[in-house]
Amino acid sequence: MKKLSLVVLISGSGSNLQAIIDAIRNGELNAEIRAVISNRAGAGGLQRAEKAGIATHIIEHNHYPDRESFDHAMIDVIDPLQPDLVILAGFMRILSPAFIEHFKHRLLNIHPSLLPKYRGLNTHQQAIDSNDDWHGASVHFVNVELDSGPLVIQTEVPVTKDDTAETLAARVLQQEHKIYPLAIKLYGEGKLRFDNDTLLYEGRPLTSPLRLKDNRLIMPDHV
Repeated sequence: MKKLSLVVLISGSGSNLQAIIDAIRNGELNAEIRAVISNRAGAGGLQRAEKAGIATHIIEHNHYPDRESFDHAMIDVIDPLQPDLVILAGFMRILSPAFIEHFKHRLLNIHPSLLPKYRGLNTHQQAIDSNDDWHGASVHFVNVELDSGPLVIQTEVPVTKDDTAETLAARVLQQEHKIYPLAIKLYGEGKLRFDNDTLLYEGRPLTSPLRLKDNRLIMPDHV
């Protein structure tokens, strides 16, 4: 089976990047990361990439007059690498419609909520403030609407009465580290594909996300 080629975009510590690196190293994911790109020179994820022998690029967004020119600079770096997927792993910039269209159906993101609930920031506090019993994380393909696009997989985390945003975030992050490499693996195995703008799983429309529960992949009833 062909090795999946990835480019990973980061802004921070890169813990999801590390989960992908570990999955590749452990033989769980048949992929290679051709480059890691950060919009911040001090991002901790750059050290993770360098330690793993992965090429890194720093493209600082504040060196560009607008979002479109920054995104174009990223495209100039990414395109020669010919990635199968561009992975957003804690990349804290809103991408321009032109960038999203350029990598249409190849741009994958992870978000710390059970989308469509709590798009944007501060998702953990929102879940606590809403007295939710369950919170979680979602992997989805990106479209022009913020934290939208076809959902691939979700995992749930219980919200306890003693939770703070920090404690809840830590437990959600542990689950992110499981579902992100898994979603990439499913794509690499050819199980996830698009028919025009419809996401298919094993050839059938995936109109609600796969679920990871107790380390088992649960299919929606319609798949």
